[in-house]
Amino acid sequence: MTNLPAEQTRRDFLYYATAGAGVVATGAAVWPLINQMNPAADVRALSSIRVDISDVEPGTQLTVNWRGKPVFIRNRTEEEITQARSEDVSSLPDTVARNPNIVGDGPATDENRAIPGQENFLVMIGVCTHLGCVPLSDGAGDFGGWFCPCHGSHYDTAGRIRKGPAPENLHIPKLSVSEEMILTLG
Repeated sequence: MTNLPAEQTRRDFLYYATAGAGVVATGAAVWPLINQMNPAADVRALSSIRVDISDVEPGTQLTVNWRGKPVFIRNRTEEEITQARSEDVSSLPDTVARNPNIVGDGPATDENRAIPGQENFLVMIGVCTHLGCVPLSDGAGDFGGWFCPCHGSHYDTAGRIRKGPAPENLHIPKLSVSEEMILTLG
């Protein structure tokens, strides 16, 4: 075993201590830069929401805010459902359901746009697909559904574009419904 001079061991200690302090200082400086890229708490909280829809009466609509956009939750009447199902999908301006809850790009039938098992409920992102306005509800427009007064887009009782400049049907968000009628968006 060789004995190192005291000066050399002291020098080695100072090198290691300085390197260790440098690593800690670098980590302390870099961590805030990396951490700022994480989503804010309010964004994480809004990534999914739960809404009790058990008290929404037939013929009425509840509007909630999700991811900064209005979401229309409508409990449709039998008359509205019958009217939506009587339309020939092939004659619609947009024949795609715009529903991420079904497999593929299914046709824009009422069944493909309503909540499975709860067909009286229609849940849509309430943003006009033309320029992002919020359509009026409660039977507005020529087809008894929603009407965007800004540029004249008319949607039917299934939220499908029927007339006007909007290129697509109102979009359906990713959703699920529990037995207790709790709707989860996101």
